[in-house]
Amino acid sequence: MSGVSRRVDVIYFDEPGIQNTEETLRHAHKRAQELGVRDIVVASTTGETGLKACQIFKGFNVVVVRHHTGFRKPGMQEMKKELEEEILKMGGKILTASHAFSGVERSIRNKLGTIGMLTMIAETLRLFGEGVKVCVEITVMAADAGLIPVDRDVIAIAGTSRGADTALLIKPSHSNDFFNLTIREVIAKPRVK
Repeated sequence: MSGVSRRVDVIYFDEPGIQNTEETLRHAHKRAQELGVRDIVVASTTGETGLKACQIFKGFNVVVVRHHTGFRKPGMQEMKKELEEEILKMGGKILTASHAFSGVERSIRNKLGTIGMLTMIAETLRLFGEGVKVCVEITVMAADAGLIPVDRDVIAIAGTSRGADTALLIKPSHSNDFFNLTIREVIAKPRVK
C-alpha cells in the first residue's frame, strides 16, 4: 500500500454564487489548518472577496489576484481603491497580471473569431465549473509572479462571477511547466455551472 485514504469533508453547493463566499472561505481555512497549508490564492475583482479572505486567513500568505487593468474598459481597474488599501494593510499581496488562459489569445479570438490551445484548456476546466478554471489559472499566475512556492501545496479560492464558491488544494507549477500542476483536493464547489 502506498498510502492511507481518509475521509475529507467537501462542500457541494446547490447553486453557484456570492451567497457561498463566507462558507467557502471558512471551510477552506479549516482545511488549510488541518493540512498546515500557509499559502492562499484568491480571485477578487472588486476587492470584497480578497478583503474577506485576508480577514479569515490572518497570518497566512494571502495573494489576491485581480483582473488586469483594462479588462472591462480601457485604462480602468475594477478593484476598489479603498479595498485595495485595506488588503495591503492586512498584509495581503495583490497580483495584477494578464490571465494565464487568455491574455493576447483573447484578442486573437475577438479579432479573428478563432480559438487557441489556452482557450481549449480553459473550456475543459470549465466542465468542472467556472471556479475550478479560475482556481487553476490564478495559481499559475501567482506562481509565475513568485508570490507562492511551487514546492508545496496551496489553497486556491475563486467563484462563479462574484464572490467565492470554489476552493481547491493545488500543487502549483509555473506556466512553462503547466502540466505538472496537480489538483489534489476539492474543498468546495457548486454542483451546477
